[in-house]
Amino acid sequence: MTILDLPHAAVSPPIVTPFDADGDVDADALASHVDALVEAGLDGMVPCGTTGEFASLDDDERRTVTETVVDAADGRVPVIAGAADTTVSGVLDRLRAAADVGADAGLVTLPYYHNSTTPAGQRAFLDAVADGAPLPVFLYDIPSTVGEAIEPDVLAAVAEHESVVGLKDTSGDVSAIDAAVDRTPDDFTVFQGVDDLLYPSASLGVDGGIHALSQVIPEVFVALGEAIREGDDDRALTLHRHAVAPLFARCADHGFAPATKVAAAHRGFVPDPRVRPPLTLPDEPAREAIRADVDAALDVA
Repeated sequence: MTILDLPHAAVSPPIVTPFDADGDVDADALASHVDALVEAGLDGMVPCGTTGEFASLDDDERRTVTETVVDAADGRVPVIAGAADTTVSGVLDRLRAAADVGADAGLVTLPYYHNSTTPAGQRAFLDAVADGAPLPVFLYDIPSTVGEAIEPDVLAAVAEHESVVGLKDTSGDVSAIDAAVDRTPDDFTVFQGVDDLLYPSASLGVDGGIHALSQVIPEVFVALGEAIREGDDDRALTLHRHAVAPLFARCADHGFAPATKVAAAHRGFVPDPRVRPPLTLPDEPAREAIRADVDAALDVA
């Protein structure tokens, strides 16, 4: 079991943030989406992540999003709230806001924009966050957007801090996640963050995944988690190869937050795929291809 009492091969979505026709956060649509995903069998909720367009939300909106997700989850599943910022004080403010509205844990990246941080600088930043954190912290390694990866030695050291309970690894580097599992304590939770690497990473000992497409095809990811837990490799490989991987490849070609919203709207999970600038939606041929791949994935499940 993980720190949040999640089952092995647990899957949670970094949930999208719906916007209404005026461009404001659509809290009602968000709450409805959360409820549907909990009922579908997903294991947790992750608001204000990359797919949730956290970088396009102000602090009040982030609080609203997190509170809406916590209230809609209603204790049925844990909530890990995104709290990324470029300053220690900013991260701690966001962790406190998440704790105030009832989140179970926070998700913290390295400070983005800075691209010349030394391992000592990484360690100093993460230690300062851990020392002041009001709730458990999951590290979030996403070098494609932050600009650098968490150094393995830094991860191993920071993982010993009592406030740091896990990692979401979205590096796409299987050797990095192998090292993360190998070099952290047994009770340290490691989540795969790349959708089409959940099954390939299962043999390395990951505890589960935080996957955007689980909010689009929850049936597939619930079945995949069950297959991994039960050791049904044939079923897991089929779901991975013929449902998850093709849809992931399609969405990755068109910007993940916009593509995920297109796919979620196709399923009726959100009313509209609106995104905020600088993000833009795929053109109509691309949207149609995404919808077709969603339908094909559901046929596999």
